[in-house]
Formats: sequence, structure tokens, C-alpha cells
Amino acid sequence: MSDPGSSIRLDKWLWQARFCKSRTIAAALITDGAIRVNSARVTKPATTIKAGDGLSFFHGGRVRVIRVLALGERRGPAPEARLLYFELEDTAATRDA
Repeated sequence: MSDPGSSIRLDKWLWQARFCKSRTIAAALITDGAIRVNSARVTKPATTIKAGDGLSFFHGGRVRVIRVLALGERRGPAPEARLLYFELEDTAATRDA
């Protein structure tokens, strides 16, 4: 999907991975300090992320902790978006309980 050494803006990645319906909404979440990248709170939508980074944020009534697997090239269908990240086991188990 993308080069291993490349990076992408956080707001764009959240939109491509379908966590937000628009980049404006993603930017607002980031500006409010609701997103953490590798355990550090970020407040700039232009913060860059790369494959392997960890993100944590409140989404859909629960805290999501995910690992970025790929950066993507477009906002595709949901099955394609799910290939961009891996949800860590502890949050997946909490969701299923």
C-alpha cells in the first residue's frame, strides 16, 4: 500500500481508516487532544504517523487502542479500511464482553 519509511497526516489517516466521516471531524478530535500517538497526546492535525505507530482514542462509546499497519492511498470501502490497522487484543476482548 505504501513505502515502509513514508508517513501520512494523522487527520487524513483517521479519515481513510473510516474512524471519522470527514477530515474536518478528524482534525477537530485531534485539536481537542482526544487522540494519543505512541502514548503522547497530540493537538496538531498535521502530526505525521507511520506504520507501526500506536493510537488510542475514544470512539463508539469505548476506548480504542490500535496499531497502524499501513498508510493507505485512498478512502476505500470498510473491508479495505480495516486492513490499515490492528486493534489490540485487550480492547477487542472488552468490546466482546
